[in-house]
Amino acid sequence: MNFDEQMKKRVTEVKSVIAQYLPAEEGFQRTLLEAVNYSMTVGGKKLRPLLMHQTYLLFGGNSRVIQPFMAAIEMIHTHSLIHDDLPALDNDEFRRGKETTHIVFGEAMAILAGDALLNLAYETAAKAFEMEPGNPAVGKAFTVLAEKTGAGGMLGGQSVDVEFAGKAVTPEQLFYIYRKKTCALIEASMMVGAILAGAGDEETETVRQIAEKVGMAFQIRDDILDVTGNAEELGKDVGNDEKNSKMTYVKAFGLTQAKEDVDRYSREAVELLSKLPGENDFLKELILVLIHRNS
Repeated sequence: MNFDEQMKKRVTEVKSVIAQYLPAEEGFQRTLLEAVNYSMTVGGKKLRPLLMHQTYLLFGGNSRVIQPFMAAIEMIHTHSLIHDDLPALDNDEFRRGKETTHIVFGEAMAILAGDALLNLAYETAAKAFEMEPGNPAVGKAFTVLAEKTGAGGMLGGQSVDVEFAGKAVTPEQLFYIYRKKTCALIEASMMVGAILAGAGDEETETVRQIAEKVGMAFQIRDDILDVTGNAEELGKDVGNDEKNSKMTYVKAFGLTQAKEDVDRYSREAVELLSKLPGENDFLKELILVLIHRNS
């Protein structure tokens, strides 16, 4: 089975896991739940739960306890996309080739759907405590998930990104935005997988470093695609960073340097991965593919 076939199979498996934790569309709040499910099922590569699961397998994990965390990380990521797309932030009309949540359901309902997904993520991850009540790794993984999502992680990065839109940004501030807004959830994904599989602190830190490099390369590649890509292939609007007067890696360092740094971060991530115990060729290929993607 080649990589593309493996990828399709594994993404299908991930979607099946996530579907188990989506809410039924019923009750007086049905429209809210429809907005939640629309946002979760319109597409996407499911990279974060995929990275989580593959890291879990790398360290020999073999329990269903990983599944609620896989669903939770995708809920958190989708929550961030809903809010990113709002008129108050990036004001995007398309995401994953479909109309964004606020275009379909209205701005107010989109805000509530994002809030609902963030809360549902923690409700879902908490189910792991019931699965393995005596496993201390569950609490440790839950803490990592919460910390990487909050003001010291993804939301902190987003806040700085919004605050400095249209303003001069130092390289230090730009790196902060990228390491928090993008890298933090990728770090959470891979670290949770490692922790739940029984990885030690040193191994988990190596995983964090790999994830940070993957996240940096991923975000820089995203900046490149915003300049060189096309909306049909990407499934979203292009030129948004320029439209929103945001500083990007390409704008700060130039297209050539950006491409070189994507390659550098990619090489460093793979080198660190090779130092970990166990082997997962699919995980290695996945990292390289998502870093060098065209969409």
